[in-house]
Amino acid sequence: MSDKAFHIIAEARRNKEEREKGYREQALKLYPWICGRCTREFDHKNLRELTVHHVNHDHDHNPPDGSNWELLCVYCHDNEHQRYEEQSRFGSKSNSDGKAPVATFSPFADLKNLMKKE
Repeated sequence: MSDKAFHIIAEARRNKEEREKGYREQALKLYPWICGRCTREFDHKNLRELTVHHVNHDHDHNPPDGSNWELLCVYCHDNEHQRYEEQSRFGSKSNSDGKAPVATFSPFADLKNLMKKE
């Protein structure tokens, strides 16, 4: 890699880290230290595992009121981005009325009869 390319990449990473530091610090002041999905609570010891998720997936949209942020643990954050990727690639799995398809399989449907056989 050329020196010029190396410096461009290094500067881009520094800019990203500075931008993230700013909105992360703001979000941690605005919101309780709880994952917005799994409700796991955080303290100073494990705070590094709590991330700022951009609701509209635009990392440059950082209104100071925090309206585009939610705090998610690293696991829920990864899951959210995976779901977003899948939806972007494969489209929505909803019906024509906009609702997700209803599951029809019931694993315990015949449980009562199965228990009588013993």
